[in-house]
Amino acid sequence: MTPFRLGLAALLATLAFDQASKLWLYFGTDLILTQPWRLGPYADLIVVWNRGISYGLFQQDGGFGRWLLVGISIVAASALIVWMQRAGSRILGLALGLVAGGAIGNAIDRAAYGAVFDFIHLHVGDWSWYVFNVADAAIVAGVVGLVLDSLKPARVMEKPPNV
Repeated sequence: MTPFRLGLAALLATLAFDQASKLWLYFGTDLILTQPWRLGPYADLIVVWNRGISYGLFQQDGGFGRWLLVGISIVAASALIVWMQRAGSRILGLALGLVAGGAIGNAIDRAAYGAVFDFIHLHVGDWSWYVFNVADAAIVAGVVGLVLDSLKPARVMEKPPNV
C-alpha cells in the first residue's frame, strides 16, 4: 500500500470512528442525563462541549470565532492531504492521515453544533487529564508519528555517474 493510500485509509477510518462514536454517545444513549459513566478506576465517559481548540484554549462563544476555527481546520486538513500525497514513507502517510481525519472530525462538530463533543476523561486520584474524543486521540497519535518519521535517518540518494 502506498503512503498516500495508507494515509487516506487512516483519514477515513478516523473520521468514521470519530463521528460514529460521537453520534452514538450523544443521540443513542442517555449519557448526557446519567453521566459520568465509570469505565474503570481511571476513565469515565462524560459530556463536555469544547468551544476552543486543544486543552480548551481560545474559547469561542460567537459565530465569527466558530467559523474561523472551522475554516482553519479545513485549510489545515487540506494542506495535510496535499503533504500526504507527497509522503515518502508509510509512517508519514499514516500520521498525516490521522491528523487530517481528526481535524475534519472536529470541524464537523464545530460546524454542526458550534462546539466539539468531547467525552473521554482520564484521571488518577486527584489528577485529571483533559476530556477528549477519538479525533483528538488520532491527532495526538499522528503527531507522535510525525515526530518518529522526522527521527528516521534521511535516505541518501546515489549520485548518477559522471558522463
